[in-house]
Amino acid sequence: MNAKEIMQISPIVPVIALEDAQDALRLADALLEGGISLMEITLRTHAGLASIEAIAKSLPQMNIGAGTVVNALTFQQAVDHGAQFVFSPGISIELMESSVRLNTTLIPGVATASEVMMAQNNGFHHCKLFPATVAGGVEALKAFSGPFDSMFFCPTGGIGLINVNDFLSLKNVLCVGGSWIVPKEAIADKNFSRITKLCKEAFEKINSK
Repeated sequence: MNAKEIMQISPIVPVIALEDAQDALRLADALLEGGISLMEITLRTHAGLASIEAIAKSLPQMNIGAGTVVNALTFQQAVDHGAQFVFSPGISIELMESSVRLNTTLIPGVATASEVMMAQNNGFHHCKLFPATVAGGVEALKAFSGPFDSMFFCPTGGIGLINVNDFLSLKNVLCVGGSWIVPKEAIADKNFSRITKLCKEAFEKINSK
């Protein structure tokens, strides 16, 4: 899948940091039941790679990607464990070269006009705006739409029910990343039905705009 196809799977990309890989399949099932078939499992925890591998092997209906990929090594590890695509909090030549070498889609993180130019000039037209609200949020994305009309974004960081529609209403936003629908305490308590409920709540909010 290319970046556009990935970013059009779901308007919400759950950003997940799992502490225990044994929770991966139950979490994926909860998201699927809630209408989301896309996951970004970050490599911030030791369970990240094992969680990606478990889902990739057992749930082909879930589109599974790795987040917090910051260099060629973590990119390679993510792909080796079954990641179908990669999100990064930033952008670098190293990551872009890894994407080409491994034939795996990279959605790099950008926060400034210079970084958007770097992505665009290297053929990466779909990016994560991170950290979204700190980097200017809705107003920054509106400003980017002028000089960078071929660029599309998945803003991530500081997004929740209160502002999700503000971002999704922008023409250069295809989806948003968020952790609010996968609360750490719900995972820790094995309360996966709450996650399904939060997914459905989010879709109700989006569809009511």
